[in-house]
Amino acid sequence: MVVDSETNILYLADCLPKKYPAFFYEFDKALKENGIENKWLPGTKDVWSRDYMPIQVDKEKFVPFTYNPGYLRNTKSGVKSISDTESICKARGIRTEIKSDIILDGGNVVKSKNKAIVTDRIFKENPKPDERKLIRELEKLLEVDRVIVIPSDRHDFTGHADGMVRFLDEKTVLINRYAKNKDEFQVAFRTALYNAGLDWEELPYNPYDNKPYTSACRIYINYLEMQNVVFVPVFDFPEDEKATKKFEELFHGQRIVTVKSNELAKKGGILNCISWNIATG
Repeated sequence: MVVDSETNILYLADCLPKKYPAFFYEFDKALKENGIENKWLPGTKDVWSRDYMPIQVDKEKFVPFTYNPGYLRNTKSGVKSISDTESICKARGIRTEIKSDIILDGGNVVKSKNKAIVTDRIFKENPKPDERKLIRELEKLLEVDRVIVIPSDRHDFTGHADGMVRFLDEKTVLINRYAKNKDEFQVAFRTALYNAGLDWEELPYNPYDNKPYTSACRIYINYLEMQNVVFVPVFDFPEDEKATKKFEELFHGQRIVTVKSNELAKKGGILNCISWNIATG
Protein backbone atom coordinates (compact mmCIF):
# COMPACT_ATOMS: atom_id res chain seq x y z
CA MET A 1 0.00 0.00 0.00
CA VAL A 2 0.92 3.65 -0.27
CA VAL A 3 2.29 4.79 3.11
CA ASP A 4 1.95 8.25 4.62
CA SER A 5 5.61 9.19 4.15
CA GLU A 6 5.07 8.90 0.37
CA THR A 7 2.08 11.22 0.21
CA ASN A 8 2.37 14.64 -1.39
CA ILE A 9 -1.23 15.83 -1.82
CA LEU A 10 -3.56 16.78 1.03
CA TYR A 11 -7.34 16.98 0.78
CA LEU A 12 -9.54 18.48 3.50
CA ALA A 13 -13.32 18.65 3.91
CA ASP A 14 -14.70 21.92 2.57
CA CYS A 15 -16.68 22.40 5.79
CA LEU A 16 -13.57 22.44 8.01
CA PRO A 17 -12.87 26.23 8.03
CA LYS A 18 -16.46 27.01 8.99
CA LYS A 19 -16.83 24.33 11.66
CA TYR A 20 -13.43 24.84 13.34
CA PRO A 21 -12.10 28.29 12.36
CA ALA A 22 -9.54 28.68 15.17
CA PHE A 23 -8.00 25.30 14.46
CA PHE A 24 -8.05 25.83 10.71
CA TYR A 25 -6.22 29.14 11.05
CA GLU A 26 -3.36 27.39 12.87
CA PHE A 27 -3.32 24.38 10.55
CA ASP A 28 -3.50 26.40 7.35
CA LYS A 29 -0.60 28.57 8.51
CA ALA A 30 1.50 25.47 9.28
CA LEU A 31 0.69 23.93 5.89
CA LYS A 32 1.65 27.08 3.97
CA GLU A 33 4.87 27.54 5.93
CA ASN A 34 5.86 24.03 4.87
CA GLY A 35 4.93 24.32 1.23
CA ILE A 36 1.76 22.25 1.33
CA GLU A 37 -1.33 23.57 -0.40
CA ASN A 38 -4.44 21.65 0.51
CA LYS A 39 -7.23 20.83 -1.90
CA TRP A 40 -10.91 20.73 -0.96
CA LEU A 41 -13.32 17.83 -0.88
CA PRO A 42 -16.64 19.34 -2.02
CA GLY A 43 -20.06 18.72 -0.52
CA THR A 44 -18.85 17.24 2.76
CA LYS A 45 -21.12 16.89 5.77
CA ASP A 46 -18.43 16.49 8.41
CA VAL A 47 -14.71 17.15 8.71
CA TRP A 48 -13.51 13.56 9.30
CA SER A 49 -12.48 12.89 5.72
CA ARG A 50 -10.12 10.06 6.69
CA ASP A 51 -13.13 7.93 7.52
CA TYR A 52 -15.26 8.24 4.42
CA MET A 53 -12.67 8.65 1.67
CA PRO A 54 -11.19 5.56 -0.06
CA ILE A 55 -7.99 3.77 0.91
CA GLN A 56 -5.15 4.32 -1.57
CA VAL A 57 -3.60 0.95 -2.45
CA ASP A 58 -1.25 2.24 -5.13
CA LYS A 59 -0.87 5.50 -7.02
CA GLU A 60 -3.64 4.59 -9.44
CA LYS A 61 -5.92 2.47 -7.26
CA PHE A 62 -8.38 3.57 -4.57
CA VAL A 63 -10.67 1.23 -2.65
CA PRO A 64 -13.78 2.76 -1.06
CA PHE A 65 -15.31 0.81 1.79
CA THR A 66 -18.88 1.30 3.00
CA TYR A 67 -19.07 4.27 5.36
CA ASN A 68 -22.01 3.51 7.62
CA PRO A 69 -20.66 3.07 11.17
CA GLY A 70 -22.95 2.10 14.00
CA TYR A 71 -22.09 5.20 16.02
CA LEU A 72 -23.66 7.29 13.22
CA ARG A 73 -26.37 5.15 11.62
CA ASN A 74 -28.26 4.68 14.89
CA THR A 75 -29.24 8.35 15.27
CA LYS A 76 -30.94 10.82 12.94
CA SER A 77 -28.23 13.43 13.42
CA GLY A 78 -25.58 10.79 12.76
CA VAL A 79 -27.20 9.67 9.52
CA LYS A 80 -27.42 13.29 8.36
CA SER A 81 -23.66 13.68 8.90
CA ILE A 82 -22.70 10.82 6.56
CA SER A 83 -21.02 12.30 3.49
CA ASP A 84 -21.62 10.93 -0.02
CA THR A 85 -18.22 9.44 -0.83
CA GLU A 86 -19.12 8.52 -4.40
CA SER A 87 -20.17 12.06 -5.35
CA ILE A 88 -17.10 13.57 -3.65
CA CYS A 89 -14.77 11.24 -5.55
CA LYS A 90 -16.55 11.98 -8.82
CA ALA A 91 -16.26 15.74 -8.25
CA ARG A 92 -12.50 15.41 -7.61
CA GLY A 93 -11.91 12.97 -10.47
CA ILE A 94 -10.94 10.10 -8.17
CA ARG A 95 -11.61 6.79 -9.91
CA THR A 96 -12.93 4.01 -7.69
CA GLU A 97 -13.51 0.95 -9.84
CA ILE A 98 -13.83 -1.40 -6.86
CA LYS A 99 -16.49 -0.82 -4.20
CA SER A 100 -16.52 -2.96 -1.08
CA ASP A 101 -19.61 -3.78 0.99
CA ILE A 102 -17.42 -4.11 4.08
CA ILE A 103 -18.33 -1.45 6.65
CA LEU A 104 -15.00 0.10 7.57
CA ASP A 105 -13.90 3.64 8.47
CA GLY A 106 -10.57 4.84 7.07
CA GLY A 107 -9.60 5.82 10.61
CA ASN A 108 -9.66 2.14 11.49
CA VAL A 109 -7.01 1.26 8.91
CA VAL A 110 -3.41 1.85 9.98
CA LYS A 111 -1.12 0.83 7.16
CA SER A 112 2.42 -0.01 6.20
CA LYS A 113 3.67 -1.32 2.86
CA ASN A 114 2.75 -4.93 3.51
CA LYS A 115 0.57 -4.85 6.62
CA ALA A 116 -2.54 -3.18 7.96
CA ILE A 117 -3.88 -2.91 11.50
CA VAL A 118 -7.60 -2.71 12.35
CA THR A 119 -9.44 -3.06 15.64
CA ASP A 120 -11.93 -5.76 16.48
CA ARG A 121 -14.69 -3.18 15.87
CA ILE A 122 -14.68 -4.47 12.29
CA PHE A 123 -16.25 -7.73 13.48
CA LYS A 124 -19.09 -5.92 15.23
CA GLU A 125 -19.79 -3.87 12.11
CA ASN A 126 -19.58 -6.92 9.83
CA PRO A 127 -21.00 -9.98 11.63
CA LYS A 128 -21.09 -11.85 8.31
CA PRO A 129 -19.01 -13.39 6.78
CA ASP A 130 -17.05 -15.19 9.49
CA GLU A 131 -14.01 -13.42 10.94
CA ARG A 132 -11.36 -15.38 9.04
CA LYS A 133 -13.09 -14.87 5.70
CA LEU A 134 -13.52 -11.16 6.43
CA ILE A 135 -9.80 -10.73 7.17
CA ARG A 136 -8.82 -12.64 4.01
CA GLU A 137 -11.09 -10.37 1.97
CA LEU A 138 -9.49 -7.30 3.56
CA GLU A 139 -6.00 -8.58 2.77
CA LYS A 140 -7.04 -9.08 -0.84
CA LEU A 141 -8.61 -5.63 -1.20
CA LEU A 142 -5.75 -3.82 0.51
CA GLU A 143 -3.14 -5.97 -1.25
CA VAL A 144 -1.20 -6.66 1.93
CA ASP A 145 0.40 -9.80 3.30
CA ARG A 146 -1.34 -9.51 6.64
CA VAL A 147 -4.16 -7.70 8.41
CA ILE A 148 -3.50 -7.53 12.16
CA VAL A 149 -6.49 -7.25 14.52
CA ILE A 150 -6.07 -5.48 17.87
CA PRO A 151 -8.61 -4.96 20.66
CA SER A 152 -10.39 -1.62 20.42
CA ASP A 153 -10.09 0.95 23.18
CA ARG A 154 -13.51 0.76 24.84
CA HIS A 155 -13.26 4.43 25.79
CA ASP A 156 -13.22 5.43 22.11
CA PHE A 157 -16.75 5.34 20.71
CA THR A 158 -15.42 5.08 17.13
CA GLY A 159 -13.26 2.02 17.82
CA HIS A 160 -10.57 3.34 15.47
CA ALA A 161 -7.02 2.05 15.31
CA ASP A 162 -5.46 5.42 14.39
CA GLY A 163 -6.01 6.69 17.93
CA MET A 164 -4.04 3.73 19.30
CA VAL A 165 -1.22 2.75 16.98
CA ARG A 166 0.76 3.92 13.92
CA PHE A 167 3.52 2.30 11.90
CA LEU A 168 6.99 3.78 12.23
CA ASP A 169 8.39 1.17 9.83
CA GLU A 170 7.58 -2.41 8.83
CA LYS A 171 8.78 -3.81 12.15
CA THR A 172 7.96 -1.04 14.64
CA VAL A 173 4.77 0.73 15.66
CA LEU A 174 4.09 3.73 17.87
CA ILE A 175 1.56 3.24 20.65
CA ASN A 176 0.05 5.31 23.44
CA ARG A 177 1.60 5.12 26.88
CA TYR A 178 -1.52 3.72 28.55
CA ALA A 179 -0.52 4.55 32.13
CA LYS A 180 -3.98 4.30 33.67
CA ASN A 181 -5.82 1.82 31.44
CA LYS A 182 -6.81 -1.53 32.91
CA ASP A 183 -4.13 -4.19 32.78
CA GLU A 184 -6.25 -6.66 30.82
CA PHE A 185 -6.62 -4.19 27.96
CA GLN A 186 -2.89 -3.44 27.87
CA VAL A 187 -2.02 -7.15 27.95
CA ALA A 188 -4.43 -7.96 25.12
CA PHE A 189 -3.25 -4.98 23.04
CA ARG A 190 0.46 -5.68 23.43
CA THR A 191 -0.04 -9.41 22.96
CA ALA A 192 -1.70 -8.76 19.59
CA LEU A 193 1.27 -6.65 18.50
CA TYR A 194 3.80 -9.16 19.86
CA ASN A 195 2.08 -12.06 18.09
CA ALA A 196 2.26 -10.08 14.87
CA GLY A 197 6.05 -9.78 15.29
CA LEU A 198 5.99 -6.04 15.95
CA ASP A 199 8.12 -3.96 18.30
CA TRP A 200 6.79 -0.69 19.71
CA GLU A 201 7.74 2.75 20.96
CA GLU A 202 5.51 4.69 23.34
CA LEU A 203 4.22 8.23 22.86
CA PRO A 204 2.99 10.49 25.68
CA TYR A 205 -0.70 10.00 26.43
CA ASN A 206 -2.75 11.67 29.17
CA PRO A 207 -6.41 12.24 28.26
CA TYR A 208 -7.70 10.90 31.56
CA ASP A 209 -8.89 14.22 32.97
CA ASN A 210 -10.19 15.64 29.70
CA LYS A 211 -13.51 17.45 29.66
CA PRO A 212 -15.59 16.41 27.84
CA TYR A 213 -14.55 12.82 28.36
CA THR A 214 -14.52 12.20 24.59
CA SER A 215 -11.93 14.95 24.03
CA ALA A 216 -8.71 13.88 22.28
CA CYS A 217 -6.53 16.50 23.98
CA ARG A 218 -3.13 15.13 25.04
CA ILE A 219 -3.35 12.26 22.54
CA TYR A 220 -0.40 12.69 20.18
CA ILE A 221 -0.60 9.54 18.09
CA ASN A 222 -3.17 11.05 15.72
CA TYR A 223 -0.50 13.03 13.87
CA LEU A 224 -0.33 13.70 10.12
CA GLU A 225 2.69 12.38 8.23
CA MET A 226 3.52 13.38 4.65
CA GLN A 227 6.68 13.54 2.54
CA ASN A 228 9.48 15.02 4.66
CA VAL A 229 7.18 16.49 7.29
CA VAL A 230 5.20 15.34 10.33
CA PHE A 231 2.48 17.58 11.80
CA VAL A 232 2.07 16.94 15.52
CA PRO A 233 -0.97 18.11 17.53
CA VAL A 234 -0.26 20.13 20.67
CA PHE A 235 -2.61 21.43 23.35
CA ASP A 236 -0.78 23.84 25.70
CA PHE A 237 -0.08 21.10 28.23
CA PRO A 238 3.27 19.98 29.73
CA GLU A 239 3.11 16.76 27.71
CA ASP A 240 3.50 18.77 24.48
CA GLU A 241 7.23 19.23 24.95
CA LYS A 242 7.83 15.56 25.72
CA ALA A 243 5.82 14.52 22.69
CA THR A 244 7.63 16.91 20.36
CA LYS A 245 11.03 15.68 21.52
CA LYS A 246 9.94 12.08 21.02
CA PHE A 247 8.83 12.81 17.46
CA GLU A 248 12.15 14.53 16.73
CA GLU A 249 13.94 11.46 18.04
CA LEU A 250 11.89 8.96 16.04
CA PHE A 251 11.43 10.73 12.69
CA HIS A 252 15.02 11.39 11.67
CA GLY A 253 15.43 13.72 8.68
CA GLN A 254 11.83 14.89 8.70
CA ARG A 255 10.55 18.29 9.80
CA ILE A 256 8.46 18.18 12.96
CA VAL A 257 5.77 20.87 12.92
CA THR A 258 3.42 21.44 15.85
CA VAL A 259 -0.19 22.51 15.37
CA LYS A 260 -2.38 23.78 18.20
CA SER A 261 -5.39 21.48 18.01
CA ASN A 262 -7.57 22.07 21.09
CA GLU A 263 -10.68 23.22 19.23
CA LEU A 264 -10.70 20.16 17.02
CA ALA A 265 -9.61 17.68 19.69
CA LYS A 266 -12.57 18.55 21.91
CA LYS A 267 -14.74 16.84 19.29
CA GLY A 268 -12.77 13.62 19.57
CA GLY A 269 -10.50 13.74 16.52
CA ILE A 270 -7.23 15.36 15.51
CA LEU A 271 -4.91 15.69 12.50
CA ASN A 272 -5.01 12.24 10.95
CA CYS A 273 -8.79 12.18 11.28
CA ILE A 274 -9.35 15.25 9.12
CA SER A 275 -6.71 14.49 6.48
CA TRP A 276 -6.99 12.54 3.26
CA ASN A 277 -3.39 12.56 2.07
CA ILE A 278 -2.47 10.67 -1.10
CA ALA A 279 0.54 10.08 -3.34
CA THR A 280 0.65 11.16 -6.98
CA GLY A 281 3.24 11.26 -9.73
